[in-house]
Amino acid sequence: MKLKTFIIGIALLLGCNVHAQMFFGEEKAIPDSIFNSLAQTPPMGWNSWNKFGCNVSEDLIKEMADAMVESGMKDAGYEYIVIDDCWQVGRDSTGNIIPDPKHFPHGMKALADYIHSRGLKLGIYSCAGSYTCQGRPGSRGYQFQDARQYAAWGIDYLKYDWCSNEGQNAQAAYQTMSDAIKQSGRPIVFSICEWGENQPWKWGKGIGHMWRVTPDIRDCFQCKFDWGGVGVLDIIDIMADLYPYAGPGHWNDAEMLEIGNGGMTKDEYITHFSMWCMLATPLMAGNDLRKMDAETKEILTNKEVISVNQDKLGQQARRFMDMGEKEIWAKPLANGELAVCFLNRTETTWHLNYDWHKQTIYFADQVNIHKKEYTIRDLWKHQNIGTTQANTVCDIPPHGVLMVRLSEK
Repeated sequence: MKLKTFIIGIALLLGCNVHAQMFFGEEKAIPDSIFNSLAQTPPMGWNSWNKFGCNVSEDLIKEMADAMVESGMKDAGYEYIVIDDCWQVGRDSTGNIIPDPKHFPHGMKALADYIHSRGLKLGIYSCAGSYTCQGRPGSRGYQFQDARQYAAWGIDYLKYDWCSNEGQNAQAAYQTMSDAIKQSGRPIVFSICEWGENQPWKWGKGIGHMWRVTPDIRDCFQCKFDWGGVGVLDIIDIMADLYPYAGPGHWNDAEMLEIGNGGMTKDEYITHFSMWCMLATPLMAGNDLRKMDAETKEILTNKEVISVNQDKLGQQARRFMDMGEKEIWAKPLANGELAVCFLNRTETTWHLNYDWHKQTIYFADQVNIHKKEYTIRDLWKHQNIGTTQANTVCDIPPHGVLMVRLSEK
């Protein structure tokens, strides 16, 4: 009798192991080599939070996808439609996460199918804690179950927040979800969002594809709030020294874009977009794509500026010269080119008269202005404005930039 019981037990155990292999076996899991090959350039897309907060729905997401295609944003390189917090309302009797049936009546699989039919990819949001930042169910204790569910729905991108973290070790918490994503069998881009509190740039590579370095952005050029919101210049200053940690498949995340939400001037929004492209950070629009004016569309779809962000060399710009409130940033590009951004942080016009030979920007063998002549192209005017053999003279407006690309003549 004992022998029979033992044999049955072994059979059940083997059955469980076979079942486990069906979900977690090597033949199904995404290997590190595939996972790490994702996001070779900074991801581009749209996220619901900055404009809509908790007011998300199936109809809204479909309309944003349609607008991304029809506005020309897809053609400019944007591809992810990301639903932030508040899409989930609970878990069923087996622990599966439940989308809000009122606002997402057809479920996430049908929504993903629609997004994919538009040639786009769907992103979703969860949290490393027991609850999300808006009190919805988080993924703590359900990481592998949630990742399998996301894979079954056809999710392509996961933003993973840090509210209600209950004192967890951040690296371990994000490693667990990273492992769950890999075991899900679907290549999902993983966005670490713990606000830079635990220096994720030091450990995030191989765990995620990007990591937030600051608290939430606010629609202002320079501002700070007691509860953690920061403005554009504050984020730039935090990003300045993090360039060694960025590269293909692993990016410092400067937060979502506020362009089009009305809190800044046109010149400030141009600076916001220019510097995000120089800093090789993900470009996640945060406005209402259905109602963009010509100015907003012009900024968000400037392909010459976007090409600097998407450059395959994958280097983050460095602050080459800091003259107090006037700065020069430089970003080496593929094919021996260079992007340079003159940033005017002041309230007055910068009357620039720049001698390229006197104040040489030099990057080893990549760029050498003393040995070669470079054509200078203004990426906002879309025209060549001279060469490095002569001084560059122009007026840079308050809170504005001159962003140029240098190509060997």
